[in-house]
Amino acid sequence: MRTAFIAAATLAAVCLAGTARADGDAAAGKTVFAKCAICHSPAQGRNMVGPSLFGVVGRTSASVSNFSYSAAMKTAAKTWDEATLDTYLTDPKALVPGTKMIFPGLKNADDRKNVIAYLATLK
Repeated sequence: MRTAFIAAATLAAVCLAGTARADGDAAAGKTVFAKCAICHSPAQGRNMVGPSLFGVVGRTSASVSNFSYSAAMKTAAKTWDEATLDTYLTDPKALVPGTKMIFPGLKNADDRKNVIAYLATLK
């Protein structure tokens, strides 16, 4: 019985540790976001070359009312959850062919996780 308890506790600790890593580091993500900040503002209502990313996590694609999106983004019908953001940030043109976003993507998985964690704080 004691062995089963120790095994279960060890498994739970491993699973929880993996979840913590998957969430990313928002502070590190803010630093990586400097690459995004050339075109995107983290401030609510402040569009630049790209739309404001304030509140982007959980938002529907092409939903900032005062931003002119590409036709491709308007028809993409994506919800910017963590998985979709990860895919998009890897290669924007692969997920939304025809997007006017010229960014080639973040190839480093940790950078993407960290940026997504940072974006999740923008509420």
